[in-house]
Amino acid sequence: MPFLWIYNLYFSPHRIYVRKLKNLLGFVPDNVRLYQMAFRHKSVAVAIKEGAKNSNERLEFLGDAVLGSVVAELLFKKYPYKDEGFLTEMRSKIVSRVNLNQLSRKLGLNELIQYDARMISFPNKQGSLLGDAFEALIGAVYLDKGYQFTRSFLLNRIIKPHVDIQLLEMTETNFKSRLIEWCQHLGKEVHFTQIDNPEGESAKMFSIQAVVDKEVCGIGRDFNKKSAEKLAAEKACEYLKIFEVE
Repeated sequence: MPFLWIYNLYFSPHRIYVRKLKNLLGFVPDNVRLYQMAFRHKSVAVAIKEGAKNSNERLEFLGDAVLGSVVAELLFKKYPYKDEGFLTEMRSKIVSRVNLNQLSRKLGLNELIQYDARMISFPNKQGSLLGDAFEALIGAVYLDKGYQFTRSFLLNRIIKPHVDIQLLEMTETNFKSRLIEWCQHLGKEVHFTQIDNPEGESAKMFSIQAVVDKEVCGIGRDFNKKSAEKLAAEKACEYLKIFEVE
């Protein structure tokens, strides 16, 4: 509908909310409900069907996939001679929860997120709030505007102005040390073990799992053993919601 954005911006019952979105995102949404859901944490969501809640978790899942695809394409073209291990590590740095938290705050998304205020007492949960909402937003934009619009939005509105890829390339993010320190602080046992590769995968590839208190929390694969350990540690940090203090 060509005039839907005019209605949403000036006549809709949600026009104040739409104007706030436009100021933060740079465009007028079509389906406002998608964005309202994107910023609704599960702590304030209600059940709608078969136990499912109208929270941002499903949009977060979708946005994570779309974001990963856009970043992978960007890095593939930017570094035509780098191997898969390098590209994987760079993508992990860009889409890490710490980086997404920072991007979310830069965009001002914290002004829109709905959540139970009592969560402030739980830093571990609070740490993922902004990054989760960022991914949910990408999912909402994708459903509302399509892939090409979302790709352009990510590249031109977010990554180019807010992500210093050269700086990230030189930055060493030591997820393994972070995981070990976290476990030591809480008295948990952590170790890294090599496991058999999936069927059909190169024998030269190392598969490493990060195990915390006998639970596999992350698996990393790379042709370099140390790189595989770092990837496993990063996935474990993501799984356990271990974040840097910001």
